Amino acid sequence: MTTRRSFLVAAAASLLAAPALAQQVVRIPNDWLPTEVEIKPGVPVGEIHVDVPGTWLYLTVADGLARRYKIAVGAPGRNFNGVAHVARKAEWPAWRPTAEMIAYEPQVYGKFSTGLPGGHAMNPLGARALYLYQDGRDTMFRIHGTPQPWTMGQSFSSGCPRLINEHMIDLYDRVPVGTRVVSLAEA
Repeated sequence: MTTRRSFLVAAAASLLAAPALAQQVVRIPNDWLPTEVEIKPGVPVGEIHVDVPGTWLYLTVADGLARRYKIAVGAPGRNFNGVAHVARKAEWPAWRPTAEMIAYEPQVYGKFSTGLPGGHAMNPLGARALYLYQDGRDTMFRIHGTPQPWTMGQSFSSGCPRLINEHMIDLYDRVPVGTRVVSLAEA
């Protein structure tokens, strides 16, 4: 028979044994939810525009209209700047830090040098990823989900724009391979 005490002991033990599974409640401001907003007319439909200084990502859906998502961005000087295309999409992607990431912050990334499987609680790519390429070459930048929704609106990490996982799934479902991505890392 389960007693209140045995239930509480078992619950506490499970939290201590698997802290990564403990859920953190994060309150997202209403204006950070994906929404359609007016933009200047003439921006081609179906493009992604990353506003690094403003921490917003826009997917144009009609002339003068875009779907807007709140994002987290990289530390100053570490963001993608320019034009790329989505060359690949992945659900629950595996992740491995780049050699540059390990060299720049060995204490943070060194322990992950062999990578993490998709779906791992510590995998920074989250639920979905869009792989950005220029001239047929991988830029090593991704637009991806994150297991850290509390980072939205902030600037740190290695430079990939990232969204709350549920918002990334919404974007992922709307974006085909070949989508043009314009990122403005400077104001």
